[in-house]
Amino acid sequence: MRKLEKMKVIESVKRLCLDANFTLNGNILKKISSFKHTEESPIGKKILSQIEENSSIANTEKKPLCQDTGLVVVFLEMGKVIVDFDIYDAINEGVRRAYKEGYLRNSTLKHPLNRENTGDNTPAVVHTKLINADHIKITVAPKGGGSENMSRLKMLTPAEGYQGVKDFVLETVTIAEGKTCPPIIVGVGIGGNFEKSAILAKEALMRDIDDSSNDEIAKKLEKELLTEINNIGIGPMGFGGSTTALAVKVNTYPCHIAALPVAVNLQCHSARHKSVIL
Repeated sequence: MRKLEKMKVIESVKRLCLDANFTLNGNILKKISSFKHTEESPIGKKILSQIEENSSIANTEKKPLCQDTGLVVVFLEMGKVIVDFDIYDAINEGVRRAYKEGYLRNSTLKHPLNRENTGDNTPAVVHTKLINADHIKITVAPKGGGSENMSRLKMLTPAEGYQGVKDFVLETVTIAEGKTCPPIIVGVGIGGNFEKSAILAKEALMRDIDDSSNDEIAKKLEKELLTEINNIGIGPMGFGGSTTALAVKVNTYPCHIAALPVAVNLQCHSARHKSVIL
């Protein structure tokens, strides 16, 4: 088995944090450009062009895409490697260095009620999964507060079914209006239990912007929801138009016979996440 180096983890997390904050994924930019050509609202078109311009400036000048540089979420996939150090400490050290060296805003509090800032944007929120591989994969996703605040979870009754899920997602997007800085990506987690549905929704946001679910029911739901969300008329940054969402991603998991958990995790147009395999 291969031994993992602590400094490799620290430096990789630092680089991922910086890259994610400075550079928007190319496929997302292509999707924005595609929607710009079909957007009928003049102000909507202008805003989409400004998003493209903002992305170009951020990438060229190594400046944050958004002033909200996020609470760092990390998806850690652990394979069969030797780790003789605290990997969570290493991840947090990488975050700490990135936010200091990149002059990124510190948005993390020591306690949710006394509101004292940690001063270095740690600790990260880390989700760990064991995988059958000879490597580890680290995905870093700085998540802004605006879109996260408008995300919701509901325990539906099984009788509410497919239509109940759709209604809840559409209601969530409608309530959010422009507060999520649309065009958004909508992550939907269905099944599992209370906490599992929320993680499913967050994981859905890590998927490629152009993919679709392998599950036929979820795939159908993704397509229908994208059309219906864009028919609401919220538009870019909430100023009206047909481009409210760039994509809808639905992840599912088995659940209890008496339950139908649904979580909706909204993501602004700065859909920042980067990955590395070590």
